[in-house]
Amino acid sequence: MFIEIIRPEEFEKVRNTDLDTFSKLSLLSEMSRLNTLSCVKKAGSGHLVSSLSAMDIVSYFYYYKLNTIDVGFDNENRDIYFSSKGHDVPGLYSVLYSLGIIPEDKFFKLRKIDGLDGHPDIKMPGIEANTGSLGMGISKGKGILFAKQYKGRKGKVIVLTGDGEFHEGQNFEALQSTVSLKLNELVVIMDHNKLQSDRKVEEINDLGDIETKIKSFGWHVERFDGHDFKELERVFNKIDEIKDKPKFLIADTIKGKGVSFMEHPKALEDGKGIYAWHSGAPNDVYYEKAREELKEKINLLANKLNIKQPEYISIELEKSVSGVSDEYVSKIYGKTLVKLAEEDKDFIILDADLSADCKVDEFEKKYPERFVEVGIAEQDMVSMAGGLALQGLTPVVNSFASFLASRANEQIYNNLTEGGKIVYACHYAGIVPAGPGKSHQSLRDASLFGAFPNCDIIMPSNAYEMKKATEYAVLEAKDSVMLRIIIGPSPRKIDFPSEYKFEKGKGCIIGKAKENIIFCYGPTMLNEALEAQEILKKENIDITVVNFPWLNRFDINWLEDTLINCNKLFILEDHMEFGGLADNLIPVLIKSSKLKKMDIEKLGFVEYPKYGTPKEVLDYHGLSGEKIADRIKEQL
Repeated sequence: MFIEIIRPEEFEKVRNTDLDTFSKLSLLSEMSRLNTLSCVKKAGSGHLVSSLSAMDIVSYFYYYKLNTIDVGFDNENRDIYFSSKGHDVPGLYSVLYSLGIIPEDKFFKLRKIDGLDGHPDIKMPGIEANTGSLGMGISKGKGILFAKQYKGRKGKVIVLTGDGEFHEGQNFEALQSTVSLKLNELVVIMDHNKLQSDRKVEEINDLGDIETKIKSFGWHVERFDGHDFKELERVFNKIDEIKDKPKFLIADTIKGKGVSFMEHPKALEDGKGIYAWHSGAPNDVYYEKAREELKEKINLLANKLNIKQPEYISIELEKSVSGVSDEYVSKIYGKTLVKLAEEDKDFIILDADLSADCKVDEFEKKYPERFVEVGIAEQDMVSMAGGLALQGLTPVVNSFASFLASRANEQIYNNLTEGGKIVYACHYAGIVPAGPGKSHQSLRDASLFGAFPNCDIIMPSNAYEMKKATEYAVLEAKDSVMLRIIIGPSPRKIDFPSEYKFEKGKGCIIGKAKENIIFCYGPTMLNEALEAQEILKKENIDITVVNFPWLNRFDINWLEDTLINCNKLFILEDHMEFGGLADNLIPVLIKSSKLKKMDIEKLGFVEYPKYGTPKEVLDYHGLSGEKIADRIKEQL
């Protein structure tokens, strides 16, 4: 299997022709679409179609409108463009690569360690701001522009947002104060492609008359075809004359633009109302189909413009080795909820536009009257859950751990002070998948929940534990429960001993308890601990692995029986070293009169996570099976 790309010198040839500006932009944009497709295919994952919808906007700026390319990214008076929605970054990388700003060795390493981050990060050449949880961009743009004006600097600040992103309330907070602060050189562009991750924006949370809403805050608003360069030019010429208001531009675009079978609405019709292309790389067949379609467009356009067709470089793809099982604990979670609904009528599922990722879409289809979709609005979702709990229902709240635990933390706190039971399902917990980068890798969520005395924190390690933990959370628990759930496949299927029962505050001993013990939790770190155990066994070093899914609940009698002969205890975290299992467990052990003094070593993350493949990232942080074995040998 091979991919094809167009090198920067081919873009330079087009830019140096005598063609009119709009013809150049049309061809350059299609060439960048091809490179974006190949970049995502080589990475094996990424957000392709969001990049395609925004490509003409990005091309207009970087090939023509921004002064940044002329004066350089270090010039204090440069225009500053950045994406708040972030999913479009492969397309932005492609344009920056075509301009020689991102080197080729980086461009071919999207989502690989020391390559390109899966979401915007200022460590990458040409990237002006990091993307985090959605809805931050306008506020950040205000800060950048305020600083520019304060220091007497020139240049516009242009922020690209998504339409689904406007479910986040921070956007409207940002809009309110921009006019009073006289930040009139701020330009916000909404990539209005009408689709969220898998369904229409209007089905998830209808934006309504968005033009009137924005105008009510005192902004100048324009709406136009985001794929028409003449329209882009008309609108920007117009707003250049408006000096007394900030500008909000609604660009009507097509998600998947340029690849017919990915374009909305056809792709939505093909999927019977579900859009299938939001994330991930196309398989070989679809990649070749999309590649040939884009090449045909590029070649026909070059012929029409009477210039030489660009040269295409073929690059052979390495055969991927999965190294994972077919077990998804998240799927078990979703299926268990469907089963439990047959016997318990009083729990309600809430979701923040991630029903497919969180595996609650089957529940949504079977029990639509018990399913609440709030859109990308975690704070609203959590406070609504608080209201449901006050009326005696059990809400089960779903989102990615990075967003749910942090963005809605104050709302979670408020709910917990009221004493009602809520299940907080924090998906995408832990370090992997590591490709999307630090905005998605959740290594602080347990610490954010850990300060709450009336909330159990559980991270299941296999299908059995996931089923039992879900049943416990919904049916048995008296307090609220936080479930940490990995979103990807388990590295391997791990069957626990038949005598193991999922009980509060107890773990599963794999082997017999010996003098050297490692506590861990979750599919990722249990796998690495077992690999370390296997490596050490070959060197005649015995270490017992204990799977311990309860991060803040402990049965002291069980702990004393397990650790009575332990000399060295390692605690392996799928979390920062701070605020995880170790920080909760160590004070309990210290208070025990039965346990002799033992050495305790934390093994966790101590810096912001690296992006890349799971193996690359775990190796980098010293937490792969091999690295853990080395660290244990050093300690012993």
